[in-house]
Amino acid sequence: MSPSAISPLASIKALTFDVFGTTVDWRTSVIDELGLRVHRKLSTSSDADGAPSTELRDRLEYLNTNYTGHESQENWTARFADAWRSSYWFFVRSQAKAGVQDTATFKTTEEHFYDSLIELLEEYHLEGLFSDAELKSLSMVWHRLAPWPDTVEGLAKLAAPPLNLQTATLSNGSTDLIKDLNDFGELGFQHQFCAESLKAYKPAPETYLGAAKELGLQPEEVAMVAAHMSDLEAARKVGLRTVYVERRKEEEWRDHQLEEAKAWVDLWIKEDEGGFVALAKRLDELRL
Repeated sequence: MSPSAISPLASIKALTFDVFGTTVDWRTSVIDELGLRVHRKLSTSSDADGAPSTELRDRLEYLNTNYTGHESQENWTARFADAWRSSYWFFVRSQAKAGVQDTATFKTTEEHFYDSLIELLEEYHLEGLFSDAELKSLSMVWHRLAPWPDTVEGLAKLAAPPLNLQTATLSNGSTDLIKDLNDFGELGFQHQFCAESLKAYKPAPETYLGAAKELGLQPEEVAMVAAHMSDLEAARKVGLRTVYVERRKEEEWRDHQLEEAKAWVDLWIKEDEGGFVALAKRLDELRL
């Protein structure tokens, strides 16, 4: 291979990973838990503790019958989950625009997910469906997200010989959330960086540069791995290398934007190629 043809990824020493959507399948996990909890409510005897009122039962039956997407055939819980995640997108973007946060004013991911859950239940006219304890538990579903099928094996291959790469989360989640996801999914990340520890939300430059600094590396020695092109664009602007891993229903960019991104993304793993396992294979090939 000629020097001009050598990929900049051939000399990287670490990978930082987006978590929601890239590393874990948040959508399936949240929809499944919502569906299970709704099913339990409808199956509860009307005279049991915590049973929904007649009005709430009627409302749930109405949603289950009338709010299924005509094209996707998904239940209303899928739309609820998407709205819940969208509220998180708006939250982190607004926080990122505000700049580096101080400890006194920094709002955690847990606080946001709980607050937005209450708001969404009100929008769906489901106030009172869950007790205070159930609301708290449901809002913590984001700590129990299952990894994509290729995640655990792929991360292990990336960290093991011959690649020996450092692997780290770089997420907008809180410290506790990322720790729980790492434990719950047995992900095996060597380092865990997040908005709370770096005191900034992606796509703020402080997140990407902060992670590289914590790793003791220069930005160009670190590659950001994400299923969201906006994440990679921000990482690239401050000198990190970029790896795009396609995940189902994660990308917000339009087709023409994605086409233009092919000119600067360092490595592109398509949805049907095998995710992180394919990434390990491709990086190994680049070093030959």
